[in-house]
Parts: sequence; structure tokens; C-alpha cells
Amino acid sequence: MAQSLYLWFPGTAAEALTFYHETFGGELVLHTYADFGRADGPGDAIAHGVLSGPVNLYGCDANGDEDAVVMQGVSLALLGVGDAATSARWFDALGAGGTVIDPLQARGWGAHDGQVRDRYGVRWLIGYEA
Repeated sequence: MAQSLYLWFPGTAAEALTFYHETFGGELVLHTYADFGRADGPGDAIAHGVLSGPVNLYGCDANGDEDAVVMQGVSLALLGVGDAATSARWFDALGAGGTVIDPLQARGWGAHDGQVRDRYGVRWLIGYEA
């Protein structure tokens, strides 16, 4: 069984998941609170979103007393998921409006990697083998 990350956003789930869809491709399905008959948040808030493709993510809008995503001491690792061109494109897209922590670059052991925190506060480690 594959592992996937589920992120709770502070009211930005539709925007964030759409951004990841534009960045990684694949298929995006968004369900609102209204779609699920939920009354514990705004009807247009995302109750459940799924990005399926080269990168798989789940996400929703946090409601009420739920905590929204805060990443400290953790990153999503996309190591060997894309080739050199794909990895560079992903890195650049995630860095736009975010913060490059460590540029995507060649490492002494022959691989390339770098780290970026995107505009939604999600930290990514992206790398590929030369």
C-alpha cells in the first residue's frame, strides 16, 4: 500500500491543491463542505481534495479547532520521482512565491537535490540521480 500525505490548509486548500495540480500534473478532484452536506464550515471550503499523478496528495480546509499545516523538521521528499528537467521545473514552480532553502544542485555523491518551502508553507526536498 502506498503512503500519501494529507494536508489541512487554513482556508486555502482549493488554491493550494490547484497550484500543486498545475505544478505536478495528474488529476485533481475537489469536494466542498456543501458537497458532503457538512455545516461545520463554509459551504465552498474544501472537505476533501485528491491529487493523483506523479505526486499524490490529499488536502482539505481546516475547520474550527483543527490545526492547519505547519511544517517544522519535516519535508516532502521527491527523490528520484522526476528526471532532471522535471525536477528542476518542479523546484522552480514550488519556489515561486516561496523560499529556496537550499538550491537544487549537484552533490558530492553524484546526485542532485535541493529544498524549498512553497507559498503554502510546505517544505519539499527534490532530487534526482545524474
